[in-house]
Amino acid sequence: MAAKADPDAKSDFSNFRPAYSVNFQFHQGGPLKVVQSTSLSALFHKYGDILWEAGSHRNNVAAFISELDDILLRETFETFSQEKVDRLIGDLRRRSNSNATINRKMAALSKLLRKAYKMGDIHSLPEFKRQKERAGRIRFLEYDEEDRLFSAIGMKDDHYRDLCIFLVDTGARLGEGIGLRWNDIHEGRATFWITKSGKSRTVPLTTRALEAVQAQRGRADGPFSDIDQQRFRSVWNSAKGQVGLANDPDVVPHVLRHTCASRLVRRGADIRRVQMWLGHQTLQMTMRYAHLASHDLDVCLPLLERPLPHRFKDG
Repeated sequence: MAAKADPDAKSDFSNFRPAYSVNFQFHQGGPLKVVQSTSLSALFHKYGDILWEAGSHRNNVAAFISELDDILLRETFETFSQEKVDRLIGDLRRRSNSNATINRKMAALSKLLRKAYKMGDIHSLPEFKRQKERAGRIRFLEYDEEDRLFSAIGMKDDHYRDLCIFLVDTGARLGEGIGLRWNDIHEGRATFWITKSGKSRTVPLTTRALEAVQAQRGRADGPFSDIDQQRFRSVWNSAKGQVGLANDPDVVPHVLRHTCASRLVRRGADIRRVQMWLGHQTLQMTMRYAHLASHDLDVCLPLLERPLPHRFKDG
């Protein structure tokens, strides 16, 4: 016999308060996991070494994440909202970050958040839209600028000058040049294993690049492995000021890579070969230099030359 309902029983649960609340993250085929409030710095501390190898790129990413965390006032979250993304982009733009710089910082953030979501540390992911980048002017050194700059650097440290020669003739990044080991040099070629793209590449060495390497014989691990990047940049900036380039913000060590690429293109190297030489992941990255191949258009010139008017001589 069914029990009768108590007419005096209260059906209003509006005053009911749970003793605690717990957020859960569900993953298909995975276990139930409690989602705890976290921060960008905490996530980087947890996953930074997993997502990025030690080196200059990881150091840059660490600086990016720290800056973004500061903008958010180190607040914690269970879900990284779209509003937070918009807030970060707006603040970076107010700090005069270019769209290219914003894209790099957002790429690091996106990679970190994807890992956190996969591991069940946050509920959902925001949408990241790539900011439109302008094709800015690419700075490269003319030969007279190179001579003056390298001479000033050599007056301070021959080792640093030899590194500059190696970088400008190989197109290697600073970290790649410093990371080179003696076993990576064989039969006049250098192989770069520690690269930004994660893919190794091998390039032949010019006569002077090979001489710059051979001048370092006797150094333990590699020709430039004992060079400190920070000190090198300090010497670079000092020499840059001595030769009248102090006010040019684009004359940084990376300009040597641009210089190598520009010389290859201007002297007729196929753009695909330039891509392989530089180790670019996409051809689009290399196409920034394509406009320098002006000789490719020389065949068009006769088509535009206006023919001279035909003159008739009197009989």
